[in-house]
Amino acid sequence: MSDEVEPGFVRVRLDLSYDGKDFSGWAKQREGQRTVQGEIEDALRTVTRSQETYELTVAGRTDSGVHARGQVAHVDLPESVWGEHREKLLRRLAGRLPHDVRVWQVAEAPAGFNARFSAVWRRYAYRVTDHPGGVDPLLRGHVLWHDWELDVDAMNAAAEGLVGEHDFAAYCKKREGATTIRTLQQLRWERGGDGILTATVRADAFCHNMVRSLVGALLFVGDGHRPPEWPAKVLEARVRDSAVHVVRPHGLTLEEVGYPADELLAARSQEARNKRTLPGESGASCC
Repeated sequence: MSDEVEPGFVRVRLDLSYDGKDFSGWAKQREGQRTVQGEIEDALRTVTRSQETYELTVAGRTDSGVHARGQVAHVDLPESVWGEHREKLLRRLAGRLPHDVRVWQVAEAPAGFNARFSAVWRRYAYRVTDHPGGVDPLLRGHVLWHDWELDVDAMNAAAEGLVGEHDFAAYCKKREGATTIRTLQQLRWERGGDGILTATVRADAFCHNMVRSLVGALLFVGDGHRPPEWPAKVLEARVRDSAVHVVRPHGLTLEEVGYPADELLAARSQEARNKRTLPGESGASCC
């Protein structure tokens, strides 16, 4: 599979953010479902006065209710359309898009760039408060209330057993033909001065429900219902455990997507499409 842009087209990178509360996720769905992709593609078609809808490719598809601060997408536009609209496209999109989604930058992408496959990591944050009074009303759409006091040290001790390359089948909703092998690069909790606990979760990629399942397991450790060794034991079993709760989506935000230097983009894109296996295994599906 090549990332070469068709002759007569220009690949354009979009950096964007959105409040996921009123969206049925990123990806376009059946008629009547409001999605981020649908809103941006409609806006692009309108502001460029195009008859055709130009499809976006995104770094990470977010579920219904999940937010994004640092999402990245690309779209291939005809050279004539890009040439005519490039200077005013950002401002015109701002005037056409609804207020819960914003495009912050529109630029011609370097050769070999693919918003999804060129990425080397995605960083999410999940925010929780254990304040006995609940969540600040002004933050209620972005912070989960956990009605038990949480031990950050215990959660971080448990998180250490999850970092690295593993089969995360126990923490993912399995999809046909997709591997659940991922490299979890960082998983750590910090309590801020406002009392809000933030989990920073960074990996080369994520499978469906992975972050919210990991958070759910660690909250059980933090409130004393499970020992710090438990999440790693669940991971090792490689099967879904009914005790692992998928926490609600509104506490989750895609914060940032990382890419290599321009000269490494094409190679990274090809590498990301390769079959992934753990040492000593074979036959895993392509990611």
